[in-house]
Amino acid sequence: MTGMYSEKVMEHFRKPKNMGKIEDADAVGTVGNPVCGDLMTIYIKIKDNKIHDIKFQTFGCAAAIATSSMITELAKGKTLDEALKITRDDVANELNGLPSIKMHCSNLAADALHKAIKNYLQKKEREK
Repeated sequence: MTGMYSEKVMEHFRKPKNMGKIEDADAVGTVGNPVCGDLMTIYIKIKDNKIHDIKFQTFGCAAAIATSSMITELAKGKTLDEALKITRDDVANELNGLPSIKMHCSNLAADALHKAIKNYLQKKEREK
């Protein structure tokens, strides 16, 4: 099965970066795909309008875990606007590609990040 994944995908699957939960997260984004059963949650901490800390919890296949790991690496340290511009293609490209049947995993990773940021922005708006 590993033959269809790039070495970078396998690296992020075997040793995921930023895995875990932020107990006092500023915002959380959870998305799932009922067809394949993948479920991702992204936790973010914001400082000076930048993603200061980011963690993920993912229930899913190797590609789902690898894309979750990669999206956290891509988003960490970015401004909220920069992080919102990270696309599903950015995630797949950084992992040196994904099999077409696994591209939905990168969609989930980007969606979870965007959802967490939007949740944060909505909270800030309500506080005003």
